Amino acid sequence: MPSSLRWVSRLLPLLVLVAWLVIGGGLGPYAGRLGDVATNDQSAFLPRTAESTLVLREQEAFRQEETLPALVVWTAEGGGRVPPSAQAAATRALTTLKGAHGVVGAPTPAFPSEDGEALRGIVQLRPDLGDELPATLDEIEAAVSAVQGTEAWLAGPAATQEDLRDAFAGIDGLLVVVALATVLVILLLVYRSVLLPLLIIVGAVFALGLACAVVYVLADHDLVRVDGQVQGILSILVIGAATDYALLLAARYREELGARDGDRVPAMRAALRQSVGPITASAATVALGLLALLLSDLTNNRALGPVGAIGIACAVLSAVTFLPAALVLLGRAAYWPARPKATADDEAHPVWRKVASLVDRAPRKVWAVALTALLLCAALSPTLVSKGVPLDEIFVNDAPSVAAQARLGEHFPGGAGNPAVVIADEAAAQEVRTAAQEVDGVDSATLFATPGTARPLVADRRVRIDVTLEDAADSDAAKDTVARLRARVHAVPGGEALVGGYTAQQYDTRVTAERDRAFIVPVVLAIILVILVGLLRSLLLPVLLVATVGLNFLATLGVSALVFEHVLGFTGTDSAVPLYGFVFLVALGVDYNIFLMSRVREETTVHGTREGVRRGLVATGGVITSAGVVLAATFAALGVIPLAFLVQIAFIVAFGVLLDTLVVRSLLVPALVRDIGPVIWWPGSLRHRP
Repeated sequence: MPSSLRWVSRLLPLLVLVAWLVIGGGLGPYAGRLGDVATNDQSAFLPRTAESTLVLREQEAFRQEETLPALVVWTAEGGGRVPPSAQAAATRALTTLKGAHGVVGAPTPAFPSEDGEALRGIVQLRPDLGDELPATLDEIEAAVSAVQGTEAWLAGPAATQEDLRDAFAGIDGLLVVVALATVLVILLLVYRSVLLPLLIIVGAVFALGLACAVVYVLADHDLVRVDGQVQGILSILVIGAATDYALLLAARYREELGARDGDRVPAMRAALRQSVGPITASAATVALGLLALLLSDLTNNRALGPVGAIGIACAVLSAVTFLPAALVLLGRAAYWPARPKATADDEAHPVWRKVASLVDRAPRKVWAVALTALLLCAALSPTLVSKGVPLDEIFVNDAPSVAAQARLGEHFPGGAGNPAVVIADEAAAQEVRTAAQEVDGVDSATLFATPGTARPLVADRRVRIDVTLEDAADSDAAKDTVARLRARVHAVPGGEALVGGYTAQQYDTRVTAERDRAFIVPVVLAIILVILVGLLRSLLLPVLLVATVGLNFLATLGVSALVFEHVLGFTGTDSAVPLYGFVFLVALGVDYNIFLMSRVREETTVHGTREGVRRGLVATGGVITSAGVVLAATFAALGVIPLAFLVQIAFIVAFGVLLDTLVVRSLLVPALVRDIGPVIWWPGSLRHRP
């Protein structure tokens, strides 16, 4: 190479490296600032067109959207009936809270339970307290704890929201540190190199900083929504994807360095030429799969779509710019103490040589055993109940609001303090109330009155009826009651009744999630199929790959059903988990098949299909397996956040990725391709190559 070109080839990587250092230094802090624009207000993530959402909008006329209820429950110290003087003292304690910071209106008096063993009162708070909510709840707790002879508990939406804030506290730091530390340890153990793992980690951190900065700006201008769940998934997704793409490129560069006797620039050109296609195709499957969530009617699903796609784009940008620049500048030193050198595949990959030999000798036995195991696991997938997680299981650890809600349910109707809300026309108010009262599972139905009077509050010729359910507001029985309640009040002539409230919102969320899965799953599969057809220039092989990752997803759900119930103790699965799991597992699972089959296709053009499968499996087995282990460990880090939703997502993705990496990609797909033979490339020209 002429000296002038050699000088330019060193300067360009240096400039790229400096640019990323500026990006990392300037935008890195945004990874810790997403919480400033995040919201954990669950009412903001309801189905857009559901009946419960329409009720929420109509409640604005009753000014109910401006309150966040805090329920106070008193029980006797040591159990038994509360002291006779406790009710008056509890009412006085509630009265002192009128006018307190964040309190809206006057709290209710303290009402006794039918068994005489508990009291209950409600304090309405402003929903926009934000960081001031803990101080307000502390003030309430201090006031109500002064009732002698009783223990006071705080339940309701306000207490739950505060527990959610505590669960997500430190997500900016703890989750990222755990994920990065896990990745670093695995890379050090697998590659036994000092600099390469550090380069990959730095590249992932730079990608995360850039992604967080872009998302921060968009969220600050209300162009995207971010909550704690989306924030956590973004961090894990960027770190995992950036690491995967970096490993693929680094492995190919190492291979090219050995073949070119350490000539850095030509080696990187060759590595990029062979790697950019599979990397961008893999990223496109994940990004477009996430963007398909924009078709969802659930706001939190739509929020994850663009945010996740931005994260994937930043991961690719880092992998194909920062890492190549660093590797070119370091050359063989990046792999120290190992030294890249030209070796035969058999010498370089003895384990994968044996796996490839097994697949080559007995492909039909290999895919038959693997397929049978996957089908047996998939047969259990219908047992995964995704109707939602009960309130007492939302938090993995003990949460004060959950304990308080349990006390409330022991002494009051299950839906006390969290009623179903019926909005109806004024002219048919009594008929609607009577119809609601007669529904099986309803404890009481009360017209919402003008403060200080017994007259119903009328707004825009509409009235509100609070319906207390017999069962806990988050239970399946309560959701069934809401369905019966809707059928009954909808039938009242002239009532134009709508049913909302917490239970109705949970019911609508579940129904919407089921509808989203039926619509979005085929869209994601179609997107992935089109990308694979374009990359592999075949139709039969992409169909086979999509089918295998779909089977892997069903098998993962089957295993998850057993683990959730019998190991983790969950009685239900969050309704959003199957769709999230599908998008991540199918899109990420196709990634590894893309890495494998793009290399198999490359080798097939020279050596034919049978040898192409063997060489492709040997060459990519180690790097893809290590990438799968890293991605699984990264998603497993979501388990540090004590929320059932994220723990369930963590297990499904981590287990599914390992199953895909070790069984589907290593055994099932290569064996099927080997057994089917050149026709697998139909209708492409490779099917004619001997």
